[in-house]
Amino acid sequence: GRDPACFARGWRLDRVYGTCFCDQACLLTGDCCFDYARACPARPCIVGSWSPWSGCADQCKPTARVRRRPVQQEPRNGGAPCPALEERAGCLQYSTPQGRACGHAFVPAFITTSAFNKERTRQAASPQWSTRTQEAGYCMEFKTESLTHHCAMENRPLTRWMQYLREGYTVCVDCQPPAMNSVSLRCSGDGLDSDGNQTLHWQAIGNPRCQGTWKKVRRVDQCTCPAVHSFIFI
Repeated sequence: GRDPACFARGWRLDRVYGTCFCDQACLLTGDCCFDYARACPARPCIVGSWSPWSGCADQCKPTARVRRRPVQQEPRNGGAPCPALEERAGCLQYSTPQGRACGHAFVPAFITTSAFNKERTRQAASPQWSTRTQEAGYCMEFKTESLTHHCAMENRPLTRWMQYLREGYTVCVDCQPPAMNSVSLRCSGDGLDSDGNQTLHWQAIGNPRCQGTWKKVRRVDQCTCPAVHSFIFI
C-alpha cells in the first residue's frame, strides 16, 4: 500500500527528478525511485500444502467439508497475491457417531414405471431374499411439487410413462426387493424419515433430465394410485 514516509529525492522510474517513493503503491502511481526493483524486489505469496479434508460439518444433512493451506510468505513489493487458502466441498454422512443410520431423506429417489415390477418380482424370487424381506414391502405416497419439462417431452416406448408425471398430483412409489436394502429393509430415497414439509428429490430412470421434487404424504402397506401415477423405487 501507500506509505508517505517511505520516500526520497532522486530520479524516478518515469525519468523525472524529484520526490520518489519506495512503497508498493508506487508501481501503480508511477513514482517509484529508479532503484526500486533492486532495492525492493517483488516477493510473491508462497503457500504450503493443503491440510487433509475435515469431516462433514454436521451429520445427517447436506453440509460442507473444508481444507486449508497456510501462508508461508506474504506478498510484498507488488509480488503475486496469495491464491485461495480455503476450499469447501459438499458432503453428507449417512450415520451418526453412534452408528445410527441417517441422512437418507436427502438421497434422490430413482423411480421407474410400476410395470417394470412384474419382471423384477420374478428376478427377486431367489434364495438370497428371505421370506421376511419378501413380505417387508411398502408403498410411499408423495405429492409432486415441481418437475423439469423433459418429462413431458418423452415419447419413446419405454419412457413414455414420464409424460404422466405432473405437478400437484399424488403418486405412489412401491418399495420392493431387490431395490430394498436387505438389512434396513428400506429403499434409497424413500423419504420415510422426513416430515410432510420437507422437499425431497426424485429422478426418472431412462432420462436423467426428467427429475423434480415432491413431499411425503404417508407410508401405506399397499399402493392404491391409478396405474399412470404408480411407480417403483430402483
